[in-house]
Amino acid sequence: MIVFVSGVDTDAGKSIATGWLARRWMAAGKRVATVKLAQTGNVGASEDIARHRAMMGTGPLPEDAEGLTAPYIFPHPCSPELAARLAGQVIDPARLAACARAVDARYDVTLVEGAGGLMVPLTAELLTLDFAVAQGWPFAFVVHGALGSVNHALLSFEALAARGAKVAQVVYNRWPGRKDARIDADTAGYLRRVAGGMFPGAAWLEMPVLEGV
Repeated sequence: MIVFVSGVDTDAGKSIATGWLARRWMAAGKRVATVKLAQTGNVGASEDIARHRAMMGTGPLPEDAEGLTAPYIFPHPCSPELAARLAGQVIDPARLAACARAVDARYDVTLVEGAGGLMVPLTAELLTLDFAVAQGWPFAFVVHGALGSVNHALLSFEALAARGAKVAQVVYNRWPGRKDARIDADTAGYLRRVAGGMFPGAAWLEMPVLEGV
């Protein structure tokens, strides 16, 4: 089973949420791997994959050495499309899908983490959201309680609903904590009600403040 992890913005906490979700499934007895759809701002290795593995407590997986879990790594910290262009490359969506499927064939659950928010371009013609929807992958969508996040979350919910995306989990990220506890609590309650109405089959998960990650 492949689950696509996305969020309201670059700083939503997708990498932490991916590692946390992986740990939850592992605790339930599932064999779990993670994939980074396209890593930017790195050279040679994916820092997000390294963070997943640290949280999972597995060390590197064989698929990491095979290049399946981070098929594209670009040095410039920007959108995958621009990072690829600056590196003189073009992202091949078929390669992304093939790598995810290859990993998933060996595990019970494969979490594929996106880059940035839903509408980040993978190529000049393809948005991350449209790619994931085309694969039929259910979403684990990460939201948070920072000031301004309600607007981002509602726009994202509408984009998901408009494309008929299946939302399996909405993950409310309390890590690394928010400065205004009143905004945080109110945002959590509000977004939970809205998500429940728009995606009635989705589980609402609250990721706690995690130490040492």
